[in-house]
Amino acid sequence: MKIEKATVVAMQYVLTDQEGNELERSSEASPMVYLHGHRNILPELEAALSGLQEGALIEVILPPERAYGLRDPKAVRRVPKKYLIKPPRKMPPGTLVRLNTESGARDAVVIKAGKFNVDIDSNHPYADKHLTFTVTIEKIRAATSSELAHGHSHGFDGQNDDH
Repeated sequence: MKIEKATVVAMQYVLTDQEGNELERSSEASPMVYLHGHRNILPELEAALSGLQEGALIEVILPPERAYGLRDPKAVRRVPKKYLIKPPRKMPPGTLVRLNTESGARDAVVIKAGKFNVDIDSNHPYADKHLTFTVTIEKIRAATSSELAHGHSHGFDGQNDDH
């Protein structure tokens, strides 16, 4: 079977930056599983995986513009704490928070927290980075009707249907 729209793919991957530093890796016991053709992974990565078969090994190099984008200086700003969703009591620099925005909830990283306001950075942590994905395709199967209706996989066996 080949990777095409409406297939569920289990893959191992290693993600590195331009200097070769490892940023992420899947666990051998728990490969990354996604529904192909439903924008569950980066579009450029998904396009590169189309047509591959089980056992395929591929290296995909993406510049920032085709991965997580360039850093936006406007994404670093001061906001009132009241706009944070369930903020933790203590927010040292580096704390991950969720922020209510006009376009819905957004993830951000705390730069500095004050009594009433918090300085945050809502850029993706990999913004501005050239990324290399080294991917091995482990398994491919047809998606279930439930997965197609929900727009994401329910695990490689298709049984995690609580979404």
